[in-house]
Amino acid sequence: MSAKFEEKDFSDEGLNIPMWKKLLTVFRPYLKSVVILLILNILVALSDVITPILNRTAMDVYAAGKGTDQELLVFILEYLALIIVTALLHYLFFRIAGHAEMDFGYDLRQKCFKKLQELSFAYYDVTPSGWLLSRMTSDISRLAEIFCWSLAEFAWGIPLVIFATVVMLKTNVTLTLTVLAVVPFLAFATFWFQKRILRNFREVRKVNSRITNAFSEGINGAKTTKTLVLEDVNYKEFQEETSQFYKASVKAARLSAFFRPLVTLLSSLAMSMILWLGGKLVFDAEIGFGTLMLFTSYAQQFFEPLSTIAWIMQDIQMAQASGERIIYLLESEPSIVDTPEVVEKYGTIFEPKKENYEAIRGDISFRHVDFSYVPEEPVLQDFNLEVKAGQTIALVGETGSGKSTIVNLLCRFYEPVKGELLIDGKDYRERSIGWLHSNLGYVLQAPHLFSGTIRENIRFGRLDATDEEIEKAAKLVDAHDFIMQFKDGYDTDVGEGGSRLSTGQKQLISFARAVLADPAIFVLDEATASIDTETEQIIQYAVENIMKGRTSFVVAHRLSTIVNSDRILVIREGKIVEDGTHRELLAKKGYYYRLYTNQFEEESAKASFDEYANALKGL
Repeated sequence: MSAKFEEKDFSDEGLNIPMWKKLLTVFRPYLKSVVILLILNILVALSDVITPILNRTAMDVYAAGKGTDQELLVFILEYLALIIVTALLHYLFFRIAGHAEMDFGYDLRQKCFKKLQELSFAYYDVTPSGWLLSRMTSDISRLAEIFCWSLAEFAWGIPLVIFATVVMLKTNVTLTLTVLAVVPFLAFATFWFQKRILRNFREVRKVNSRITNAFSEGINGAKTTKTLVLEDVNYKEFQEETSQFYKASVKAARLSAFFRPLVTLLSSLAMSMILWLGGKLVFDAEIGFGTLMLFTSYAQQFFEPLSTIAWIMQDIQMAQASGERIIYLLESEPSIVDTPEVVEKYGTIFEPKKENYEAIRGDISFRHVDFSYVPEEPVLQDFNLEVKAGQTIALVGETGSGKSTIVNLLCRFYEPVKGELLIDGKDYRERSIGWLHSNLGYVLQAPHLFSGTIRENIRFGRLDATDEEIEKAAKLVDAHDFIMQFKDGYDTDVGEGGSRLSTGQKQLISFARAVLADPAIFVLDEATASIDTETEQIIQYAVENIMKGRTSFVVAHRLSTIVNSDRILVIREGKIVEDGTHRELLAKKGYYYRLYTNQFEEESAKASFDEYANALKGL
């Protein structure tokens, strides 16, 4: 019915500059914090450069007994002031960076979640939930960490290298060139490794998404797994996924593990050259011992930021793999959108202009509608249907005949590929999605309840509803009695997805929720297919009262629930093959007649068997 999910190929081996520019626009509200962090890090770099200069003075002047006591006191106070200022700079950096990381991660998750609310059903048809969970959790956390910590450290490393180079050149050119001689090798190693690290971390992120999806499916399908004894099969499939993750992670870790020691080796070589050359200069009395200490300190400081920068480049490669997928999500466009003219008049889902919403009478017209989920597999072709306001339309037919597709188009979860769908004589694309959905009551075969109480779940039908209105809706669908049997009544927690309630109880709450919305159009998509006969009769009685005066579409599995419908449409291969009332279709003795009599005989046989079994129990 829908296309298979294929993740976009992110194969650029270099930095994806356009992607980083897009992320920077997302990060724009925090530029003030970033500027402050940059300034703080430049000041920290400056203090790191000053410290070796003070140490040289201590060795060559005061340790050699050349300074006065008053000069020594001033020197100590200067040194102490530098330590205090450096500590304060570090404190401010950690505080501001921590806040920026949390705020940026929070806002980016808000943007992603808002995008998920805007995307159409077609997007969720092909996108695994695990892929989305990975984007919302680990990928966003990685990006927030890079922006607020790694890039700030980058701003510390570069000024430190520049300041240290200037001081070293002014002090001794020969020793400075010895330090700088290693830099080209370090740059080549960084360039060589970054391509391979990026390639491996992209693979790690991709496999991680599949693992997250496997976790999600394993949790949601735990009962099915156990009843079908699929534990071993699922475990082996999960082992295969985690094995791929392990191999990709180990390969990436090997590259990272080899890169860091290589940087350390290069810096050690530079340090040994400085000690050899500098030692000779000290023995020849060309430089003081304090100057040699200054160069050894700078050599360590020089390669530490270079090493840090190299690691940051690696982190950026890792973050790029995450950032590309985040941007891909944020730039995903819903397949169903309102035109600018419609938005101007009716607003958006998040900012609706409800004062412009017209009331719906309920006349529905499908005119020459074509639709397909996949272009090569048409579901509806030249489909036509006229429904008068207030009519109850039942849709019956084989699985895959197009029944649910018809109501999905009516609800504008999807739109016709060709043709038009009119509500009250006007193409529904000339009004907003929010306008239609606010007038729609939709009850699914497998109702979904949100975590929270029964009262909160019913109130989702209309958020401004009072407690009295909620109870009235529950009584209307005969849900009040079972709700009051709970210790906490309407304040009973339903559990995740309604796990603490039976299927029938969840269905009654979903009906109450739909009734509370007071919709002009009601849609029941096999809403009684998965509940027991007793609950079905309760719902059926309630539904007949609810549907009075409303245009209603009922996708039916049990034909006994639709005998009182105004019209019953038999759908086969996306076409209406029979249309009439229950009595009219039985009189024709066509497809509906055969379907109904077969189902009636099956139910009668089951009822007779149950009666016989109960009689045997009484013996």
